[in-house]
Order: sequence, then structure tokens, then C-alpha cells
Amino acid sequence: MGAKRGAVIVMDAQTGELLALVSAPSYDPNQYYKSDPERFKNWVITDLYEPGSTFKPINVAIALDHKAVKSDTIISNPSTIAIGEWTIQGGSGGSDPVTDIVINSSNVGMVNIVNLIKPDVYYRSLRRLGLGGTVGIDLPSEIPGQFKDRKTFMETSIERAVTAFGQGFSLTPIKLVQLHAALANGGKLVTPHVVQGLFDSKGQLYWKPNLTAPRQVFSFEATKAILPMMEGVVEEGTGKAAQVPGYRVAGKTGTSQKANGFGGYSESAYVTSFVGIVPAENPRFVVLAVIDEPAGESYGGTVAAPVVKQVIQALVNQQDIPPSVPVKPANSSEPELPEDEGGE
Repeated sequence: MGAKRGAVIVMDAQTGELLALVSAPSYDPNQYYKSDPERFKNWVITDLYEPGSTFKPINVAIALDHKAVKSDTIISNPSTIAIGEWTIQGGSGGSDPVTDIVINSSNVGMVNIVNLIKPDVYYRSLRRLGLGGTVGIDLPSEIPGQFKDRKTFMETSIERAVTAFGQGFSLTPIKLVQLHAALANGGKLVTPHVVQGLFDSKGQLYWKPNLTAPRQVFSFEATKAILPMMEGVVEEGTGKAAQVPGYRVAGKTGTSQKANGFGGYSESAYVTSFVGIVPAENPRFVVLAVIDEPAGESYGGTVAAPVVKQVIQALVNQQDIPPSVPVKPANSSEPELPEDEGGE
């Protein structure tokens, strides 16, 4: 895909245990002196990016929690919306239920969903999720995210509007995984970590790290409402390329413009991403792929979603996760499972 760089994270949504935390390009530790020092870091914990549409389910969960909307609430979703002197595009041109706004990743619809939440409630909810902070991973050099101060956020309507579709603030990929794990596990913020503990020669655990206790940040009801919407993203929306035959996958695509360093956004540089939760009916794992500046087509559904699909296919085998639906035996005359449709 000719990208500048890429990363994949696989995390147990219930415990925060990291099964994979990889980034590319990497380096040969035996000949590290031949590589650019930039490659020595794992940028999923040291670099910030704007998550774009992968953050939309987080915002919808906040709205659900505060009873601002329900899954079937009809939201105005025109093609464009004016916020002060700015025009935001990306609506359906009509009105849609919240579920369809998530499935079709409508920016304008998301702005109108967030507008139903009182600004101070919205700000406090985002801070409660830890935006602007770190996840506390047991690896060095993690940096905190960047988020506007309360005064700016409250007094500037465009700040709230762009936050609705995941721009105007930044976080690390590991933070996004932590947030989606909360959607998967019933609403608890768990601490991502690589060290499970110390085991003796008989395989008995005799020491484990003292992790921050899980903290409830979403109601169980809100998370159960958002997961079917995210499953719809994979079944019929922008994330079809993440379909894994025999397994129910919930997910969300993301394509965000990169800041240009001059107070605006680049016209050509994008970060594409896809976050998946599997199995959707009994969530166990969160899988995130982030592709920085892919060449050619720059959409999360066409660039990052296929990567997550490949990872999930390996994961379900490695973890012995049974299929969500019966798989057709080789000698069976029953109908085939639907083929992966692909695309966005």
C-alpha cells in the first residue's frame, strides 16, 4: 500500500492484556546503528493522531448514556451544515436514525447528535474517558493526548462540532484501543499492558503487576446498544472489507486529514484506520490497524479494514474462538456462507 508507516494492536478487551503491539517499518536490533533512530520507538504509544470516524462510536455511547438519543432516534442529516463561518460536509441529505448515521459514517449527523448533549456534560464526559491523558501502559515513553481546555471547548462551537467526528484533538493509537475496549467489555476502562506476570518453573503465577483497577465509564446498556451499530458498519456500511466468514465482527472505519503544521489540514496526507471487535456477540478482543499516509486510495474501509480482517482470521485460530454461525461442512449440501463483499 506504499504507506509511510503502519501499526496493529490486538488487546484483550476484558483484561487489557496486549497480544500484539507492532509497528512498521522497524529495524534489525542486531544492526540498529544502520537504522534511523526514529524507528527505535513504538509510535502507537509515542505519537499522536486525530482518530477521525473511529471515534464516532465513542461519541454515540456518550449520547446514549445521557439519554440524548436512542438507537432509532431520527436525526437531521443534511448534506452540509454551517457552524459559524465553517461548512461541514458529509450528510445524507435528509434525516436518518442514529444507527444509520454510524453505519454510513455521516459527519453532519454526528454533529447534530453531539449538539443534543449539553456542552458542559459533553466536555466532562470526554475528560472522564481520559482524553488529554495517558493509558498508563507498562512501557516507556508514552505521551498524553492533546485536548482543548474547558473554556475553549465550551465557547467555540466549531470545536464541539469537529470533535463529533474525531478531529480537532489527538490521541495515541493505544488510547483509541482502550476506549473501544470499554465499548466491548460493558463500559469499563482497563489498563493496556504487556506484562502478565512472573511464573515459576511449574507454570504457576507468583507475581502480577499492580494495575489500575478497571473504571466504569459507560453504562452497560449504552455499550450493548452501540455494538449492533458497529456490527452494521461491517455487514452493510463502510467496513465490509473486514467481514470474516463465520464470525460476527463489529467495527468502525476512520479516515482523517493530517495537520499541516500551519493551523490547518493537508490536502493530500491522511491517516486511515479500522478498529474491530470480535466476536460481536460475546466481545473478547479489540483489533486496530492504523495506516499513515497510504498511497493511492486513502480510506479506512479499503486500506485498514482488510488488514484487520487478516489479523482476526489468525486470531480466531490462535485463540480457538468458535464460529458465530455454523460453518458448512465440506460434504454438506447446505448453502454457502456469504462471500466477503469487500470495499467501502
